[in-house]
Amino acid sequence: MDSEKLKQYLTKIVDNNVTNSVMIWGPPGIGKSSVVSQVAQESGISFIDVRLSQLAPTDLRGLPVAKEGISSWYPPEFLPTQGKGILFMDEINMAPPTMQGVAQQLVLDRQVGSYKVPEGWLIWAAGNRKEDKASVFEMPAPLANRFVHLSMESDFDAFKAFALAADIHEHLIAFLSYRPTLLHKMDPNSQSWPSPRSWMMANDLYKADLEIYPAIGQAAAAEFNAYTAIYKKIPDLSDITSGKGKKIPFPKEPDRQYAVILGLTTRSKTTEEALNSFRWLTDYKNKKPRANHEWTQLFASDLFPLWRAKGKIDELTALVSKEKGIREFLKDYMSLLAA
Repeated sequence: MDSEKLKQYLTKIVDNNVTNSVMIWGPPGIGKSSVVSQVAQESGISFIDVRLSQLAPTDLRGLPVAKEGISSWYPPEFLPTQGKGILFMDEINMAPPTMQGVAQQLVLDRQVGSYKVPEGWLIWAAGNRKEDKASVFEMPAPLANRFVHLSMESDFDAFKAFALAADIHEHLIAFLSYRPTLLHKMDPNSQSWPSPRSWMMANDLYKADLEIYPAIGQAAAAEFNAYTAIYKKIPDLSDITSGKGKKIPFPKEPDRQYAVILGLTTRSKTTEEALNSFRWLTDYKNKKPRANHEWTQLFASDLFPLWRAKGKIDELTALVSKEKGIREFLKDYMSLLAA
């Protein structure tokens, strides 16, 4: 499942207080831990990330302290003692067998030594698969059998929705819209390669006017740099969003078309700018759309969820609904307007 479907599934687990332990599988860099963190944050519960591969058994079991001739185990401070939350063991299968044995006791018995996991806490884990060329150990069958197993895959549509909401640079989103296979492409011969996580790092570098190849690798960066040259050949989008684009044609080249659509999506900051973008794309007053129906649909499918996330969808709906031509043109997307 993609990140959004996984998030919905995990949220239902929290909402319904399903106490079964969960194991999330997937390639590195696709945001497994980020999804779990978002679920905890949006559910209003605590989140503790434990990396077993960086711990020794005594780090999790605690230290023995003598009391009246009897040893008692003092648990580490990072383990929860009250409240509700998710105890998340990331990269669990990168931990050596001895640590997985300790984790097995935590998952099976919700207890390690004298420490007991509070009732309100869920125990979840994540790890990479062997085919991801990750340095992982085989998970013991008794431990694996105690998990509900979920698989997460990278999905461009889910990443795009997140990237738009997270204010990722429009150049990166437009490029990945044009070359979605480069969202996640492992390269065993390179230290850096494209993944949702590395594109997030590339965004920080790009906004700082730095080369992005250290994050995504030379090959992907070369393609991206070549793509950005098209921005010298597309129209001034501010003229379109301000309602002055009547004489501006819609590009014929697919790479430029993606750039224009993503640019209008990210630059339509007000309802009037969004309306002007719709007017320009549909050009309904001339009864001949400037852009093909599919491009206007793409603009709508990106814009409406973004405005819904901002809590301004009603404002946009009210304004767009007054435009009969646009409303008719977007009849396939009325469900988005009504949401």
